[in-house]
Amino acid sequence: MKFARLGTPGNEIPVLVEGDRYLDLRPVTSDVNGDFLEGDFVDRVVAARDAGDLPELADAASLRVGAPIARPSAVICIGMNYAAHAAESGSESPTIPILFLKTPNTVVGPNDAVTIPRGSEKTDWEVELGIVIGTRTAYLDSPDESMAHVAGFVAANDVSERDFQMAVSGGQWSKGKIAAGFNPTGPWLVTPDEVDHHALGLRSFVNGEPRQDSNTSDMIFTVEHIVHHLSQYVTLEPGDLILTGTPQGVALSGKYPYLAAGDVVEIEIDGLGRQRQEFVAWEARK
Repeated sequence: MKFARLGTPGNEIPVLVEGDRYLDLRPVTSDVNGDFLEGDFVDRVVAARDAGDLPELADAASLRVGAPIARPSAVICIGMNYAAHAAESGSESPTIPILFLKTPNTVVGPNDAVTIPRGSEKTDWEVELGIVIGTRTAYLDSPDESMAHVAGFVAANDVSERDFQMAVSGGQWSKGKIAAGFNPTGPWLVTPDEVDHHALGLRSFVNGEPRQDSNTSDMIFTVEHIVHHLSQYVTLEPGDLILTGTPQGVALSGKYPYLAAGDVVEIEIDGLGRQRQEFVAWEARK
């Protein structure tokens, strides 16, 4: 199943996406949030759809596409999870997952404009597979238990400011990750039965030119390993988002220029959809 949220920021309507049809989920839930995802949400939606209780949303194609999940309580990220990306960053491949955090207000729609932070000279793109948690998760005994706690997957752009991340970080990465809007997400939340998360092609483009082109089969730590590992240190709540790392082909490699106002970034992941952002200059609010 594919879920989306359509409408203006803060007023998104939850929908079930079936081909070119958008079925209004408000008879079942007010939003695609933790309360919805922690239950038997698929069975509830199937029952409502089959009973004819989900009307088609009028003018859906004209509406803004929001992030497919409501603002999560946590956005937890894994760094250097592709060996080639670690190498282009000048680092050894990690032997345990590297953890950093993004703030919930980084999560925005897949096609929303992204503001380059004030003073930034090194804003970068990163296509990533995102995991959305479906049930409260803590102290899993093995990676084999992980998928029972996963509601679905999303495409995400882990936008980064490399100078903030590296030069003024104090040893932590999050300064370069937490600017508002730095995590375009979606367009869809896709349930695990719809995709093979072990072998998803993921790509990025800047102004139409290819940048990243890889596959989740190249991840150092699998989805199952990541969820199990994180559960030993943090309690994951329904609706939380985990980003699983990016492959090679970013500006940090030195092969490409960093982003400037007017640049357009597109990312796509097989089965999870495509997104597009124009990057705009920071302006003081009047």
